[in-house]
Amino acid sequence: MKKNNPIKNVIKLVVGLVIMIASGVAGILSGTFDDVHDITSMIHVDAPTILKVIVMIAFFVALNAVVQLLLHAIHGKKNRTNTLITVLSSLLKYVFVLAGLCWGLSLLGVNVGTIFAGIGIFALILGFGAENLVSDLVTGAFILFENQYNVGDIVELDGYRGTVDYIGIRTTGIRDAGGNVKIINNSDIKNIINRSERGSVAVSIIGISYALKLDEVEAKIPSILSKIKERNADIFCGEVNYLGVEELADSAVVLKFMAEVHESNIFRGRRILNRELKVLFDEEGIEIAYPQLDVHMK
Repeated sequence: MKKNNPIKNVIKLVVGLVIMIASGVAGILSGTFDDVHDITSMIHVDAPTILKVIVMIAFFVALNAVVQLLLHAIHGKKNRTNTLITVLSSLLKYVFVLAGLCWGLSLLGVNVGTIFAGIGIFALILGFGAENLVSDLVTGAFILFENQYNVGDIVELDGYRGTVDYIGIRTTGIRDAGGNVKIINNSDIKNIINRSERGSVAVSIIGISYALKLDEVEAKIPSILSKIKERNADIFCGEVNYLGVEELADSAVVLKFMAEVHESNIFRGRRILNRELKVLFDEEGIEIAYPQLDVHMK
């Protein structure tokens, strides 16, 4: 962790004060600040005006709270519906802030229309240095209209895997298996993989002893897979299949099994498949191999 250097902080403070005083003196001598009085004279600040501004802020805070509660109370059955809800929620926050800012300036006596007419809305955005913000907004619009992913979809981005928690007009939140939410600017979302578009598979690889007859083992496998499917119908959305001999290893004949699962159950499905195969192999007397060493003595 980087430590603060008090000496450097003092030096920065002194340099800042020197620059501020020098620029202030130069501004007075050059007449830069002559128009400040004209600008401040446009703003009317008194007790009634301050009270109006406070009431206005309280109104928008309450309005935003009510709207957000109503939107979050709506839970669609489809991910697309939830996506539109989160985008609308994010958009309304920005609308309320912008409306409150314009209303507040109007209450203070500032002609907001003249400001926007004079510099233009795009010049205002660029003037605030919001180039990245514009990029995020445009990218967010394309994500929404092209339906690349929705809230609730399981995605993978640069090795980070998780469920889309929300989609805003500026950022997207992805929640991993540990409940941590990674917030990503929309303009930084590239080469994303949507794993919810198609089904996934849970794979189990098990080695059996060379002492067993392979044809006899394979004759028992269909009934074993049928039991696995019947016991775990809520996990395996498709058939549980035996793919054949994967490898003739040093100490085992390696068999490969596969089951169709939803992407959200891909790790759980693999654990269940491994367990069920072990239990049922034991019941059928199918020995699962383990590394062995033959020692030859003269």
